[in-house]
Amino acid sequence: MNTYKQEFIDFMVESDVLKFGDFTLKSGRKSPFFMNAGAYVTGSQLHRLGQYYARAIHDSFGLDFDVVFGPAYKGIPLSVVTTIALQELYGKEARYCSNRKEVKDHGDTGILLGSKLVDGDRVVMVEDVTTSGKSIDETYPLICAQADIEVVGLMVSLNRLEVGRGGKMCALDEVSERYGFPTASIVDMAEVTEYLHGNEREGRIVIDDEIKAALDAYYAQYGAERA
Repeated sequence: MNTYKQEFIDFMVESDVLKFGDFTLKSGRKSPFFMNAGAYVTGSQLHRLGQYYARAIHDSFGLDFDVVFGPAYKGIPLSVVTTIALQELYGKEARYCSNRKEVKDHGDTGILLGSKLVDGDRVVMVEDVTTSGKSIDETYPLICAQADIEVVGLMVSLNRLEVGRGGKMCALDEVSERYGFPTASIVDMAEVTEYLHGNEREGRIVIDDEIKAALDAYYAQYGAERA
């Protein structure tokens, strides 16, 4: 596992973004863990988050793209901090773009925030986590309707590695199969579990044997390996 992946797992734990316990997801599934990217709130956290996204994008998709797009709402700050980090780490001058939930009809009109999309733009999409792919189903047609663009890839921070709506493959693979562009994550839950199980972080065992057993049971029911 790359060093920055290990650092990112520690970062999620330190920032109280990745939690273990008993959670009910939007899908209705009972999950032994939960990731909330909205818990990144300080300047230093957001600065580091952007750098992790930028490094993962560089490693997975390269730097031949024009725009970083983040779906509303959590994708808005993700697209901003990632664009800043790409310039900081690689000298890559990309534009940020996000969508509004409602079309604005005065001032800065339209459905988009930040840069407009123009024909020929190559776009990297960023999200916090993809459980079902529903947000991409909504936003991919939206951005394609703005201009003749190409999506270079979708980057999320955590791949939950559980089956999507089709019930056979993980949601990220479903998105890739459905729309024809690659998907990747900074880390996945298999990496998180392997790295944290039985290891002390900040004076405590984050994934002890009891939590590991709950994770194993959850993935026995909902798990899916990447294609």
